[in-house]
Amino acid sequence: MSVDHRSPRQLGAVDKGLYALFSRHADSSTHDRDRQRYRSTGLKTSFDVFIARLYGLGWLAGIAAAVLVFVVTTALPPSLAGRVFEFFSRGLPIINQLRIPSVGSVPLAVTVSLFTGAVIRWLVIRAGGWYLGRLGAARRDRIERTLPGAVRYMRVLASGNSDTRELLHRVAGQDAYGATAESLQDALNRAALAGSLDEGLSLVARDTPSRDGLAPFLLKLNEHASQGGDSLEGYLQMEGRLLSHKQERAHQRATGYLELIAELFVVVLIFPALTVLILTVAGVLSPGLGEETTTPLGQFTIRGLIFAGSLVFVLVAGIGGAWAVSALRPTNHATPSYEPPSHPLNIVRTAGQNPASAAVVCLLPAALVLLVLAALGYRVADVLLLGYAAYSIPVGLVSVRRARVDDAKDREIRDFVHAISGHVSLGRPFPDAVQRVAQEVDFGPLQSDVEALAFNLSLTTGTEDGDDVRAAALDRFVDRIGTPLASQTVGLVVGALESGSDTESVFETLETEIGRLYHERKTLRSRMLVYSAVGWTTALLVVGIIVAVNMTVLDSFSQLSGVADSSAQMTLDPNAVDPARDQYRFYLIAQATVLACGWFAGVASRGTYEALLHSGALVVITYLVFAGLGVA
Repeated sequence: MSVDHRSPRQLGAVDKGLYALFSRHADSSTHDRDRQRYRSTGLKTSFDVFIARLYGLGWLAGIAAAVLVFVVTTALPPSLAGRVFEFFSRGLPIINQLRIPSVGSVPLAVTVSLFTGAVIRWLVIRAGGWYLGRLGAARRDRIERTLPGAVRYMRVLASGNSDTRELLHRVAGQDAYGATAESLQDALNRAALAGSLDEGLSLVARDTPSRDGLAPFLLKLNEHASQGGDSLEGYLQMEGRLLSHKQERAHQRATGYLELIAELFVVVLIFPALTVLILTVAGVLSPGLGEETTTPLGQFTIRGLIFAGSLVFVLVAGIGGAWAVSALRPTNHATPSYEPPSHPLNIVRTAGQNPASAAVVCLLPAALVLLVLAALGYRVADVLLLGYAAYSIPVGLVSVRRARVDDAKDREIRDFVHAISGHVSLGRPFPDAVQRVAQEVDFGPLQSDVEALAFNLSLTTGTEDGDDVRAAALDRFVDRIGTPLASQTVGLVVGALESGSDTESVFETLETEIGRLYHERKTLRSRMLVYSAVGWTTALLVVGIIVAVNMTVLDSFSQLSGVADSSAQMTLDPNAVDPARDQYRFYLIAQATVLACGWFAGVASRGTYEALLHSGALVVITYLVFAGLGVA
């Protein structure tokens, strides 16, 4: 854990003031639990500074809330303030048995604002502790996701070198192991400061949030290393197997949670659309739904407010469902992260292969589409929706194209590793094995990368820095492929070979590892497609229901309202159903629903960029259906 130990003199002006005012709270017993949480977060600021900033934010939020509540309360009509006071004086236990005289609006406003400010301040401070807990939990998940692979890699390294510091250094230098690599580097740093590796491992084991994973592993690692290389290798093999089983059970639990989320998602997304439909129909029998009420944004009917709330609820539910799927996605199915090049020309050049570049390049065409649609007189909602589709669909198509290329490379890299392993097992040197494989086998989209690797490895012949050139060649090979599977497998060969591990043993282990990872990824991919289908099914179901109501029910109720208007004996509201207004509202709730479903389906499939494709495609389909039937 990297901690900022700067003295107050080295802090900024704001931090100095906050430190002087609130740092004393860091030593309070109230924050003992927060202090324990803080140790597991890896934050760089010191705990005193964090608490000082938290209390400063709490006071600022409390004062702002108190002022806002005071202004709003004093602006309310005295009769309304009196009714609110009377409501609470009657409803609160014990208070309702006391005779409390009526108070003026100003004393009431002061009391309510002070109470609100105190509650907001307390909530902000409690939220700071919750935030530390969430950071620690997220770090624990990252460690436990990468720890099994790190232990298996360490076992391969141990076959050539049993020095614990060297093993930790090799694993810590691998980006593929993320939070586990960071924790091991932290242990090495602490060991350098303390002068003892045992001390460094013990400190990290004490502070790590992975109490059931990394902590016991670190405490036992050095003990087995001191007993010899065979003991260490046997322990790493056993621990890697146990951690893999534990990770598989965690994936099964996550799959169960995903099934529950998918079921809840269907119910939650259908409910708002059905609510709008029911309220529209019930408006004929309940004239009160059409009464106007005053809001800070103007006059709205109760039914209009419920409709607006339903729209917001659907969008928030869609974002929440997509986030939940992303959070519960198993590690081996994690989508690669794309970054746009730094140079503008390279961004344009790679727009057809890199979704991040396409996301930048497509902004201008989408803006032009927005301007054209606005100039043609489309409604504001249609301008925004179709403009969103014009942006999201091309970016999503680039993402799908890149994903298919990556999948093809992953298939070929598995065959490449099998072929290399076969030649190495025959006693051929690694560069010669790559050269033969590049000449004898066609690896499709991976062929150019394999040929480049063979050429770069040929440069090691007769050079004193052959190991460095070989490592650089393998690093470039992994970078050119650019898939998570490549970094988790081939990228680890460098450290294993540099540590002196037997080449045949390394590739046998690599062959097993890449086969297992590829099988898991394919299995998980099939599972996640089920949730993508759930999103599309829900979207099309809602669109079908709303279209059916639009085409049949609205006209019938409009005629019924007309009959009620001509008959004095009927108590129906003749203005409850306005076909044009209600059809447009149905159209908007349908578009909000398909947006949410598209986000859910796309994130379940391959991640954020594909969520753009799914949501944009559903928006276009919904527009075509409603516009084609003349109900939009």
